[in-house]
Amino acid sequence: MSRIHEALKKAEQERAMAEPAPRMEPMQAVIDPVTEGDLNPSPIAISAGGTAAVMTPDSLLARSRKTNWQPDSKTMLFFGGEEHVYGMEEFRTLRSRLYQARERHPLSKLLVTSPLPKEGKSFVTANLGQVLVRQQGKRALLIDCDLRNPHLHLTLGAEPGPGISEFLRGEADEFSIIQRGPMDNLFLIPAGERNENPAELVASGRIKSLLTRLEPLFDWIIIDSPPALAVSDSALLSKYCDGVLMVVRSNATPFDMAKRARQEFGDNIVGVVLNGISTLPEYSQYYYNAYVKPNGKGEAFK
Repeated sequence: MSRIHEALKKAEQERAMAEPAPRMEPMQAVIDPVTEGDLNPSPIAISAGGTAAVMTPDSLLARSRKTNWQPDSKTMLFFGGEEHVYGMEEFRTLRSRLYQARERHPLSKLLVTSPLPKEGKSFVTANLGQVLVRQQGKRALLIDCDLRNPHLHLTLGAEPGPGISEFLRGEADEFSIIQRGPMDNLFLIPAGERNENPAELVASGRIKSLLTRLEPLFDWIIIDSPPALAVSDSALLSKYCDGVLMVVRSNATPFDMAKRARQEFGDNIVGVVLNGISTLPEYSQYYYNAYVKPNGKGEAFK
């Protein structure tokens, strides 16, 4: 009986070897495209070549570019060792006001704009980022979205690119456009190479995707945008942010222009910064005269 069983088993094995092997289908990767209204909030960086990498605080520090910033000592108030430079206390007050606004509604992505050019929005953006990271463990990202007249990298003394333009054109991923300088926890995405159609780049929706992926990594994301009344870019960008900070220049910004810019953003305005004042309010003058030695008369507010 055992010999019959062995003979049947041998015959079955020989028949199996004689049959052709089944065809193996190649494995396919199915990618579910992300629409503008259904963005994946996980912090994943997608490179121009299509590869993906999870972005964490550690990977951000490891893969962002450490560059040699040379900030303007006359306008960048918090890079030096002094603690009572003229204007510092006003930015600390602005920081406190923003945290108070944050208690009332979510506020982590802030757009900084102005009604007209040359009112100090880049100065406010840069110094606000500096004062925010002075608090222990707070991380801030500055993004220069003024693709028509980028200035933030000049203010900070950083490299001009690659930046947001290259990302929006699909030529760079998040890691390659983020810079970090000498101040801990302060990061920058410069504007990058100028483009002939900045409004189309801003309206593409890729900025919303970028902000969604970067937001979990930062306590604050501050966006420097073009003037509100000159072009449509800032109105488009404000839709991706939690609030708008308006900068107006003392004795320079016409009232009707400031009013029009205020109406452009409706209830999304969280505050207005009066820049370029020639003298401090009385209570601030008392503080500086009583506790610190003033080192200038508004020279930082340019």
